[in-house]
Amino acid sequence: MTNDYRIFISTGEVSGDLQGALLVEALHRQSRDRNLPLEIVALGGDRMAAAGARLLANTASIGSVGTVWEAIPFVLPTLKIQSQTKQYLQQHPPDLVVLIDYAGPNLALGSYIRRTFPQVPIVYFIAPQMWVWWSNRGEIDRLVKMTDRLLAIFPAEASYFKRLGMSVTWVGHPLLDRVQTAPSREVARAKLGIAPEALSIALIPASRHQELKYLLPAMFQAAKAIQAKLPQVRFWIPLSLEIYRQPIAQAVKDYGLQATILSGQTLEAIAASDLAITKSGTVNLEIALLDVPQVVIYRVSRFTAWIARNFLKINLPLISPPNLVVNREIVPELLQDRATPENITQQALELLLNPTRRQQVLTDYQQMRSLLGETGVGDRAATEILQMLLARSRESGVW
Repeated sequence: MTNDYRIFISTGEVSGDLQGALLVEALHRQSRDRNLPLEIVALGGDRMAAAGARLLANTASIGSVGTVWEAIPFVLPTLKIQSQTKQYLQQHPPDLVVLIDYAGPNLALGSYIRRTFPQVPIVYFIAPQMWVWWSNRGEIDRLVKMTDRLLAIFPAEASYFKRLGMSVTWVGHPLLDRVQTAPSREVARAKLGIAPEALSIALIPASRHQELKYLLPAMFQAAKAIQAKLPQVRFWIPLSLEIYRQPIAQAVKDYGLQATILSGQTLEAIAASDLAITKSGTVNLEIALLDVPQVVIYRVSRFTAWIARNFLKINLPLISPPNLVVNREIVPELLQDRATPENITQQALELLLNPTRRQQVLTDYQQMRSLLGETGVGDRAATEILQMLLARSRESGVW
């Protein structure tokens, strides 16, 4: 008999690290309540480590978007991490595996684990969103075949994979738990030293390296134009990773923005703001759940966009999570050629200065919120995982 149950969790990028940390906290909390000895080893980031996972490697900063060409700087680090992880798992087989989003690396790793440890349960928590925007049946079939249970965060996600014959439990979105700890607008402003009447805008340009190149210039040009029209405005820029501080600080100086860069205060920066101008991603849901209107932008290289349209047949009618949840545009999305400084400025000023438009966004947020489930998402996910872990142990007769 070994000393601990061992759960291996794999994720990457900033959002995966955040969602993984919420799950790790819930697993440790429930294992203590059940008096279950539990070890969690993981591929993730600093948040997961702080929550109590033992990191095999830090994957939060090696996510990429775009073509193989754009991903080249991250290919070798990713392959090295995968090789080291396989060696570790061979020497220390897990009792259960949890994969969180992170399509390419996790599908490869999950397939390896299914072949090498066929009796080990694999749980996918938060399916890669290729089911929304890219119906790649080969990859989707691989996910279905290697996964014992999907813990879905969206109702549509649950319905989609149930139709494919998967065992699915809809647990709700983990950000519901995260925003429970968010400060109110008044408390956030007090923490950041913002006067109650001051005009504040959150700028959220990047959680991946390429986004600094493709999103930051247009976003900061728009911010400069807004500042020219509204000289009293102040910008707040929460860092997703500390390694982005220097290039963002240089851009703030180059564009002459009245801006403050923050570390570890994303929720405060959002909650204190009148508006957010933001990249597309999980942070859009945080912004919506904090009732802050937002303008969502996204761009990749022209070559990547051309490949996506003409060869991969990727269809992006909607891209930001708040819009995907309700299946209509409740926050403006400016994608690719539409993500110009002029368009960003126009949409931002409309949300700042038009009370009717602003109120409509806030009303739509309430509909979105009703479709995300209830708080306690981490505990529901942890319960499912621990039940599978104990069932496997009983079947194997090890425990």
